[in-house]
Amino acid sequence: MARENGEDQRYLHRMLEGLRFASIIFLMLHYYVAICPGCQVWQHQSPIIDRLLEAVVNLPLLDSPLKTKAIALGLLLVSLVGARGKKDPGYTPARGLYYAVAGVGLYTVTSLFSGYPGVYFFFTTAGYLLVLYAGTYLSRIVWRRIEKDTFNRLHESFPQEERLLENPNSLNLPAQYCWEDRLRSSWINIVNPFRGTLVLGSPGSGKTWFVVEPMIKQFIQKGFALLVYDFKYDDLSRVVYNHFVQNRSSYPAGAKYYNLHFGDLEHSHRCNPLHPSTLNDLQDAGEAARAVILGMSTEGGTKHDGFFLDSAINFVQALIWFLRLYKNGSFCSWPHVIELAQVPYSKLFTVLRAEPELQALMTPFVNALGRAGEMLEGQIASAAIQLARLSAPNVYYLMSGDDFTLDLNNPESLKLLTIGSNPQKTETYGPMIAAYINTINRLANKKDQYPLAEIFDEFSTVKVHTIVQSLGTGRSNRMAIMLCTQHPSQLSVAYGKDFAEVIFHTCANVIAGQTSGDAAKLLSDRFGKTMQDRESLTTTSDDLHITQGTQLEYAVPVSRIASLSAGEFVGMVADTPEQPIDLKTFCCRLVNDPAALAQEAAAYQPLPITREISPEELAKNFRRIRAEIEALVKAEILRIKNSPELAHLFIE
Repeated sequence: MARENGEDQRYLHRMLEGLRFASIIFLMLHYYVAICPGCQVWQHQSPIIDRLLEAVVNLPLLDSPLKTKAIALGLLLVSLVGARGKKDPGYTPARGLYYAVAGVGLYTVTSLFSGYPGVYFFFTTAGYLLVLYAGTYLSRIVWRRIEKDTFNRLHESFPQEERLLENPNSLNLPAQYCWEDRLRSSWINIVNPFRGTLVLGSPGSGKTWFVVEPMIKQFIQKGFALLVYDFKYDDLSRVVYNHFVQNRSSYPAGAKYYNLHFGDLEHSHRCNPLHPSTLNDLQDAGEAARAVILGMSTEGGTKHDGFFLDSAINFVQALIWFLRLYKNGSFCSWPHVIELAQVPYSKLFTVLRAEPELQALMTPFVNALGRAGEMLEGQIASAAIQLARLSAPNVYYLMSGDDFTLDLNNPESLKLLTIGSNPQKTETYGPMIAAYINTINRLANKKDQYPLAEIFDEFSTVKVHTIVQSLGTGRSNRMAIMLCTQHPSQLSVAYGKDFAEVIFHTCANVIAGQTSGDAAKLLSDRFGKTMQDRESLTTTSDDLHITQGTQLEYAVPVSRIASLSAGEFVGMVADTPEQPIDLKTFCCRLVNDPAALAQEAAAYQPLPITREISPEELAKNFRRIRAEIEALVKAEILRIKNSPELAHLFIE
C-alpha cells in the first residue's frame, strides 16, 4: 500500500512538472507573437524558426496574444495547486496572498506596455515569477493550526445549568460561563439548602460579597428564621437587620430581630443561654457544659475522650444542674456558674453532693479531695481556670438577662439573631458564642418547627461541636446550614482532622472560590471528569500530520481552582426528586451589580440601640452576681449543718 502511494506521488509530481513546462512554452510563444515586430527592428529573426513558429501560432488555440498569455498563466496556476513545499509555521496566508495578487496584477497590467517590447518582456516575466513564488510560498503554509489556548480553558469548559429552578426554599445565584467560545448565562440553583452548604475561598475571593450576602437576603425574603455568625461585626448584622425591615411582610406578626455582641452592649440584647426553660434534664446540662469546655479546649474543638477533659465536663455539668434545681433556676446562668466554680472545693463539694441528683457525679471528686489532691486539680482546675477567664462585667451583663430565648424557629416567636465576634478576642468570646450556638442547635433540631437558616462566616473561629449532628439530622427538621471558611485546613486545626473531614464530606452543596493544596485536589476529584478533545500537529520536511482524539480529563483541574479570580467559583449542587438537576457541577463567574449594591449599602440604617448602659451599671450587675453566689453557698452550708440527714455530707 505504501509503495502504491509513493508511485502515485511520483506520477502526480511528473504531471505537475509537465504542466509547468507547458506553461513556460506557451509564455515563450506569447512573447514571440507579442513582440515579433520588435524582433524585426532589432534584426534578430531566423527564417527557419519563423516558418516553424508561424505554423504553430496559426493554430486556432493561439490565434491571439492575450489568449496565449492567459493559457500560460492558467497552466501555471494548475501546476501550483498540487505543489507541496516544506512546511514552515512562520509562513502566513496573508503574505502569500499578497504575493499572488501582486504577481497576477503585474502579469496582466503589462499589456499597457505592449508598445515597449523590452519593458513588456521584463515586467511580464517578473509577474510570472512572482506568481510562481506565491504558489510555492502558499504550499509551505501550515493551514491547520492548533488553537492558541495556553491554559486549555476552551476544552476544560463544559455545559452548565442555564435554567432558573425555584421553589419555596431555593437559593438562586445568577452567573455567566464560557462554552463553545460563547459567553452564556447560567444559574447556581441550590434547590435543597437543608442538605448543607460549604463555601470555601481564600481571603479576597469574594465569598461574602458574591455568596453569603445574596443568600442572607434570599433567606429573609423567603421568611426563614435566621442565625448569622458575623465574624467581622457588623458587616452582616446590618444586612440582616435592614433586609428584615424591608421584608417584614414575609414573617408572622411576632417575628423580631435580635443582636448579640460582647463588645457592643448598646446595640446588643441580653440572653441567658442557660435559661431554665432550655434545660429539661441532666443531659441537657451536660451538653451545655460540653459546648463551653470544648470551646476552650486547645486540643481540637471536638476531642472529648480524655479522662481530664471528661472530668472537667462532668464538673461543669454538676454546677449547671445544681443551679437549675436551686429555687427553680433563679440563678441558672453562665455568670453564676463561673462564680460558683471559684468556691473552695470543700464548701463547693458539700453543697453539690447535698443534691441527690448530683451525688453520683460528685462522688469521684469527693473521694479524690482527700486522697489524690493533685489528680483532683488536674480534673477540675483547668475548667475553673478557663471559666475564670470569662469573668468580665460585659460578659456577665449580656449573659444574665432574658430579652429573648434561643428557640429561634419556634413558630410562636420567630427570631432573626446575629452574633458578632471580634477577631482580636476570638479566644475570649469564642466559648460563650459556642454556648449560644450549641444551645440553638439543640433547641432547633426538632420536628414541627419553622425553617431555620444558620450562616457561619469564618466558621473555623468558633467551635460548635453539635454542627455535624445538625448537618446530618437537621435536614428533616428544615435546618439549612451554611459554613464559610478560607481553607479546610483551618477546620482541621479547630476541630481536628477527622471532624473536619466529616464536615467537608457531609455538605452536599459546595461553592469554592480560589483555593489550593489538598482542598483543590479534593474538589477536583469531587467534580469528576469529562471527555475533552485533544489535537496534536507534527510537521516534517514534506508533510504535515494532525492527530485528533478525545481523552477523559478532570472537568475542573487543580490548577484551575488555584487560579480563579475574585468572583469566580466552582462547585456542585444537590438536587431533589421533584427538581432533578443533571448539570450539577459549575465553573462560572457570579453576576453582581457593584453600583446598585453600593447604593443599597449606603442606604442601610444602623443597628437599633437597645439600651444605654454605663460602667457603673455593669459593675453593679457584676457585684450582684458574685454576692448571690456567696449568699447561696452560705445558706446551703448552714442548711446542711442544721439538717441531721445531711450533716454527714459536710466536708471539713
